[in-house]
Amino acid sequence: MKTKLPHQCTAPIHSAIQRFQENGIKERYQRYSGGSVDLSKGEDGIAVLTLNNPARMNALTGTMGLELDDRLNELEEWTAGKGLIVRGANNTFCSGTDLNSITVMRSSEDGLEFVTHTQRMTTRLKRLPFISVALVQGKALGAGAELITACDFRLMTPGSEICFLHKQVGIVPGWGGGARLVQIVGGQQSLKLLSGALRMDPVKALNAGLIDDILPPDEDRALEEAHHWLSQYTNAPAEIIQGLKKVISAGRELSIEEALKIERNIFGTMWSSPVSLQALAQAIKRK
Repeated sequence: MKTKLPHQCTAPIHSAIQRFQENGIKERYQRYSGGSVDLSKGEDGIAVLTLNNPARMNALTGTMGLELDDRLNELEEWTAGKGLIVRGANNTFCSGTDLNSITVMRSSEDGLEFVTHTQRMTTRLKRLPFISVALVQGKALGAGAELITACDFRLMTPGSEICFLHKQVGIVPGWGGGARLVQIVGGQQSLKLLSGALRMDPVKALNAGLIDDILPPDEDRALEEAHHWLSQYTNAPAEIIQGLKKVISAGRELSIEEALKIERNIFGTMWSSPVSLQALAQAIKRK
């Protein structure tokens, strides 16, 4: 598709992070090591992204941030992709940012560098051209809670918890979670969640509109259940799913005029494509 979509547009946040990278951000983040970000792609077009740092409840280290960038590069180039499940290893989603990394980055410049990098990552996750769902098992705290807002949908298992506890460590959301939270639950509810540092169990989160469903209580089958839940929205060729996601991304982020233009161009590109003609023939046959 030749039309520029939201994830392809040049924005100030991208320019800023490129400048920071030129100043050696990668070399600096490599000092704060530990954990990994693992990616597996299924033949059905659904991938699983796993935050893997069990020793620190899957807290994100500097090297994990760099690995997440690499995994996002892979996903952005995955033409067969239709869905993504974001989860944490060992039945814990993510306890936030590794405090060992934060304590040595205390200047305003350090904070701006850090948050520019993390905002870029979560923005890229939100703009992936296929449908994403966060599988919350255990705790999603601080930056972990922000990370789930960058997914299209959110699921929780019984006994899990989401908490935006930023005020308890003297900060506000910086990964884009504050702005996205308002889009998900509205301004009033967002203010309660942030200023109260409210701990949301699955029932509270569902009633607040923060999550989309509660999975059965069997933790060992949570990933399988999340896969089944997501597959109901990905049961079409990748070209169609990606086209739909791009239309939604445009409508969510751009002016109505620009969003309509992108929707029109995507429609025109797909109208006579082999995938569209095949789907139309099948629909006529069923009728």
